[in-house]
Amino acid sequence: MTYSSAVAYLYRLQKHGIKLGLETMRALTARLGMPQSRYRALHIAGTNGKGSTAAMAAAMLQAAGYRVGLYTSPHLVDFRERIRVNGEMIAESQVAQLTEQLQALCPPDLAPTFFEYTTAMAFQHFTDSGVDVAVLEVGLGGRFDATNVVTPMACAITTIALDHQAYLGNTPSAIAFEKAGIIKSGAPVVLGRLDDDAWRTIEQVARERQAPVFRIGEHFHTEGEEPQQFSYRGLGMHYDGLTCVLAGRHQLDNAACALALMGASAPQGIVVTPEAVRTGLHAVKWAGRLEVADRRPTILLDGAHNPAAATALADFLTRADRSHPSRPVILVLGMMRDKDHRGFVEPLRSLVDEVVLTQADLPRSATAQELQSSLGDLLSHPHVVPSLSDAMALARQLATPDGLVCVTGSLMLVGECKAWLHGCALSPLRG
Repeated sequence: MTYSSAVAYLYRLQKHGIKLGLETMRALTARLGMPQSRYRALHIAGTNGKGSTAAMAAAMLQAAGYRVGLYTSPHLVDFRERIRVNGEMIAESQVAQLTEQLQALCPPDLAPTFFEYTTAMAFQHFTDSGVDVAVLEVGLGGRFDATNVVTPMACAITTIALDHQAYLGNTPSAIAFEKAGIIKSGAPVVLGRLDDDAWRTIEQVARERQAPVFRIGEHFHTEGEEPQQFSYRGLGMHYDGLTCVLAGRHQLDNAACALALMGASAPQGIVVTPEAVRTGLHAVKWAGRLEVADRRPTILLDGAHNPAAATALADFLTRADRSHPSRPVILVLGMMRDKDHRGFVEPLRSLVDEVVLTQADLPRSATAQELQSSLGDLLSHPHVVPSLSDAMALARQLATPDGLVCVTGSLMLVGECKAWLHGCALSPLRG
């Protein structure tokens, strides 16, 4: 099997859609020989921030000398971004070989989804690569997510906000219950900033499973205004003068959760020195999240796609504007059809000078015209440009060389924009 034929096969699995439940994953991993049991794991859930937290944790562990697997989703440009070992994407030949291996284990009665298939692929690749630790980002929810067949040494739930309500529920408490499904008996759980209803729900699950709970603001915290200069205290660790290269004040909470995971893992023999902490946070990379992709004008890519993430983006734009009060800010917006369009735009609309509505090249993407209709009176005379390349050309013209173009609303849109900016092919496997 070639890489291109493997990708084509994986693409066809998307017809199965999203299937919440663990029966298929348990059967599939059993046929593989339970690869996820051959290394230690950290398991990270959350509405927002889980990917950044996973990337930071992996970077610190790697700096400490461990061989680290990192599994995240979705990818932005290349399918192989999802599965990395010590920062290196899985090779095309390994994707092809593992696809063929899994295909042989999947008779018609099993029918794994795309995400189940790729999760099993990640588990096996990490075993084949001899990783010491795997850092696993939950795909959707937690309780029935394909990653939830692992028994981690510690887990984290970074945030709870309304998103994916069709699958996870319509209240913070209901969503918290789904994400609390990753908590395992006796394994420490690190909690980010949660409202009281979500906290009570997760606390009850943790109590039932006798899992120690460490909560931001109570057991650990950061001090500082920006991730470029902050201190951390908690779980037996105390660091001053830390620098994380990821932008945005919300990354302080994500860094706190990643550091707390290091502390919670210490009783399992995980040793991360102060030097490794500093090196990892300074070297971490996490594309598509407040990423500056070009200059003159500045092009900022941010995969925010729900109101809570839009609020974090608005905070960043507000603070950045203090340094450039006169520069024009152009918002290039594209969103999936099932997202809260009005809730997303509300915190951003007063911070931008012009809005260009566009769309990702996906069936579930809202068209630019649908966005215009749903946003109605929130935006005054937005530009409606369905083609992303045309939308970016217009945004650059409106911004002038000294301005800022912010592309946001969807990781799918951000991925397309990255591919367009770099002139590279976009993987058909998305979502």
